[in-house]
Amino acid sequence: MMVTAPVFHQWFRQVRQWLGHLRHWEVRIPAVDRTCFPMPMPAASGGASFSGFFPVCAGSIRVDSRSIPVETGGAQGTGARYHIPVLEEEVVAALEPQPGKLILDGTLGGGGHTLRLLEAGAQVVALDQDPEALAFARQRLKDAGMDENLVTVRLNFAFFPALLEEAGLGAVLDGILLDIGVSSHQVDCGERGFSFQKQGPLDMRMDPDAPLSAADAVNTWPEEELARLFYEYGEEPAGRRVAKMLAARRAERLFTTTEELAEAVVTVIPKRGPTHPATKIFQALRIAVNDELGVLRSALNAAHRWLKPGGRLAVISFHSLEDRIVKQHLRRHSEPEIDRPEWPAPRPNPECYYRLVSRRAIVATDGELARNPRSRSARLRVAERLP
Repeated sequence: MMVTAPVFHQWFRQVRQWLGHLRHWEVRIPAVDRTCFPMPMPAASGGASFSGFFPVCAGSIRVDSRSIPVETGGAQGTGARYHIPVLEEEVVAALEPQPGKLILDGTLGGGGHTLRLLEAGAQVVALDQDPEALAFARQRLKDAGMDENLVTVRLNFAFFPALLEEAGLGAVLDGILLDIGVSSHQVDCGERGFSFQKQGPLDMRMDPDAPLSAADAVNTWPEEELARLFYEYGEEPAGRRVAKMLAARRAERLFTTTEELAEAVVTVIPKRGPTHPATKIFQALRIAVNDELGVLRSALNAAHRWLKPGGRLAVISFHSLEDRIVKQHLRRHSEPEIDRPEWPAPRPNPECYYRLVSRRAIVATDGELARNPRSRSARLRVAERLP
């Protein structure tokens, strides 16, 4: 049955009203409290999850209502400097936003992708676990006159099913967008502790209220776990030697700043070429602190249950570990048949949920690379929900 625009808008207003109640109470979600050293936990599809918790570790959904001073400079001004969204045109083409469609943006960031979706007439539920990003984007979209069809929630996107369940919603989404990774603003802001090029505390938490920081990992995790972390999450060949050095140095003095860690890594991995020796070490710590791969798997595993037939899932990743997870997940759930050596013939795949919109990952054009060099590693994969 075709839902008319007035009925849809009325329903969306009811959803906005319901979510507004969350300003006064919290929805509790069962979560594993890993506030002390997180022992490795089996990952959903191989490998290990080092942190074993989601950044909203206490398990609460929070619609952020605190006032954080931000200067937006209008919809396009400072917004583009806060965080430049990658593959913007490609995302719009993939999700096909239009009036009457409801799209979940799981990673609001600076609001660039959400702005384009709203401009096309779609309604958007936008999530972000970073209160600073949420406040900035909310103000930016309000200044652009685009907040009428917008709901913003402070929430790690792994928990989006709980949000929709509490709202009493089923498969209502016409699109889901996940832009994985750290934002330009988080990298450029030394106080957040993401970059070895900026002096700041050794933090790296996307959710500043999360219990585990990079300093906690570096200073308390066993040497063997750090070595495995650097090898598996950073793909760093010298990870074992770096872990050994860190364990020895922290016995004398704990690491507290990004500069201290970067300088220590250089003593083990000499600088060769344009890439800083600490790049992969910082990447591995960031992934572990925020459980980025576990969060990604959780969202991917749930997405098909919330998409309408014909709804689309679009995921942007920035390094091989993420892209491999997305690629394998979509391929596994888009094959009509599965086969095993012991079977006499292929069998129907009971978990075939998608049709691949593009067999290959979509990458930035030369024009975008010239405007935004950070887009060079971005990979967009898109799949459409089958009936």
